Formats: sequence, C-alpha cells, structure tokens
Amino acid sequence: MGHKSNPIGLRLQINRTWDSRWYAEGGEYAKLLKEDIEIRKYIVGSLPQAAISKVVIERPAKLCRISIYAARPGVIIGKKGADIEKLRAQLGKMTDSEVKLNIVEIRKPEVDAKLVAQGIADQLIRRVAFRRAMKRAMQSAMRLGAEGIKIMCGGRLGGAEIARVEQYREGRVPLHTLRANIDYAEAEALTAYGIIGIKVWVFKGEILGHDPTATDRLMMESQTSGVRPAR
Repeated sequence: MGHKSNPIGLRLQINRTWDSRWYAEGGEYAKLLKEDIEIRKYIVGSLPQAAISKVVIERPAKLCRISIYAARPGVIIGKKGADIEKLRAQLGKMTDSEVKLNIVEIRKPEVDAKLVAQGIADQLIRRVAFRRAMKRAMQSAMRLGAEGIKIMCGGRLGGAEIARVEQYREGRVPLHTLRANIDYAEAEALTAYGIIGIKVWVFKGEILGHDPTATDRLMMESQTSGVRPAR
C-alpha cells in the first residue's frame, strides 16, 4: 500500500515553517493552541469574501501578531480601516495578549493552492461542470507562472450514483523532491449530492539550500507592496 505524506508537513524546517510560531510549556501550550484554533476559525468564518489563504500567528513576549494572507484585503480593511478595527477588537476578546494585525495581499491568487481549491469548491456548489472548473484553474495557474499543478476531486462527481476520484495534472509536480516549493491545500464543496473533496498541489520551482522561512520570504518579496503595517 502507498503511504501518502502531507507535502507541507514533509517540508517543515526544510523550506517552510509553521503557521503558528511561538513557544510555551505545560498547560500554557494547550491554552495558546486552543486560542490559535479559535482565532483562525473566527477570521476565516467571518470573512468568507476576502479569499483568505492562511493566517500566521506569532507571539513574541505579551504580543499576539496575526498576519492574514488574503487576495482581497480591501474586504478586511473596510472604509478608512473601520472593519479592521472591529476585527482587532473582536480578536482581542479571544486572547489575553495585545493583538496586532498585518494584512498581506496575495498578488497571484491563481497560484495559491488554498485559493485554487476554494475557487473550484465554490464553482462546484454553483453546479459548474467539475472537469471545466479543474481545467480552467490549471490553465490560469500555468499562465501565471506555476511550473506544475495537480488537482484531484473525489465524491459523487456530476451527481453520479457511485462516488469516484478524478485527477488532472499539468507540468511537473515532484512530490519526492524535498527542495521543491510545493503548495498544497484541501477544500470541501457541499453539493446537493453530498460532499466533494478537492486537493490541489502547486509546484512553484525549487529552493536551493535549507531555509525554513524560504516560502514565506518568497511570498513577501513578490508582494512587498501589498503589506499593511501592524495596527
């Protein structure tokens, strides 16, 4: 039997790092972990229109620094920053630390695995043909600089009686190459026939030399102009 490993977990400390960056001991660890889970759930749940890819949480000293990577930062910020202040106040109730928010704009949502998977899920909910949705997403990603992309859909595709899995691949996706910068994400589409699962792998080139923060740094470099300062 094949043993599948998560492409992100496999590359931790090689060319990418964790989304929660802090250290705690004993009962403090469990408390902070629960806070992180609730913060992420609240941000993603309350801002579905913002196309949020990931939420990075850092806790230096008595501070909670939250970086939200989103394709539509304007939705989070609101008019004259009104919405971001409301969000900061709400997040402040969830943790004892002082909350600072960074909004990072994702310049190329077409090559972000999470946003590609979520986009396909939204199309399937709107009853778009699954093959068309998958192929359109692959074409957009390849056009915008991805070196390879693989998309897998599983469930009652097209309303069929028997569930099946279909996948398409374009370019190369070297899952065994540890220096490969592979972005991976999953999403679920709640259709009338049941849940359809979507998995997306995007290969963005190779990172030479061990650098755990490489993925984050490359993302920041390509989008420096989109970073909003901490508030």
